[in-house]
Amino acid sequence: MKEYMFENREDAARKLKEQLPVEQMKNEKWHLVAVSSGGLEIIHYLNTRMKLETDFLFSAGIYAPKNSSCELARVSEFEEIVINEKLVDAFDITHDYIYGEASRKYEDKILSSVYQYRKGNHFKDMRGKIVMLIDEGAESGLKLLGAIKTVLAMHPKAVYVAVPVIPEDIEETLDPLVDELFIVSTLRDYVDTKSYYKTFENVSDEALEAYLGA
Repeated sequence: MKEYMFENREDAARKLKEQLPVEQMKNEKWHLVAVSSGGLEIIHYLNTRMKLETDFLFSAGIYAPKNSSCELARVSEFEEIVINEKLVDAFDITHDYIYGEASRKYEDKILSSVYQYRKGNHFKDMRGKIVMLIDEGAESGLKLLGAIKTVLAMHPKAVYVAVPVIPEDIEETLDPLVDELFIVSTLRDYVDTKSYYKTFENVSDEALEAYLGA
């Protein structure tokens, strides 16, 4: 029988919380920002007693034309774009394709999410604030890289990343970009995030709206 790292996102949140400076977070009023719907569910479980301010930084993936599972780049709701240049070169993809898809995804997906889940309100300015970006895992790292790029442009006081499980190479990429990483497990041979959860269900629209108070 396969042994899973986490029973579900609640279990992942509990184990992740053991790595966090909880009292410091409460005293300094850190802002918890999800970079995915699963990350938002983890925040829900993490934040039960801390009652810190939370939000969701929306983004959309840009995929290879003939491979819908190969993420080449990602665009955030501030239209910041991060690109996996190695993959783009390997597939001989033009940057015109990336930027065209980024514009389309921004209009079609991101703006509709902002209106549905945040009632059209802009993501809050993080200038001078302490921000912790949270995801349920990291495969390409593009969600976290895009969020880091977006938040750093706002000139926060500090940026942290918390994630239950992460590939070793992505940890090495993120580490110099943020003040500190909080991780339960780093893996050299990372498969995909759902492989490490016994239960890994999609987060419903109703749950997302409840988590964000929509």
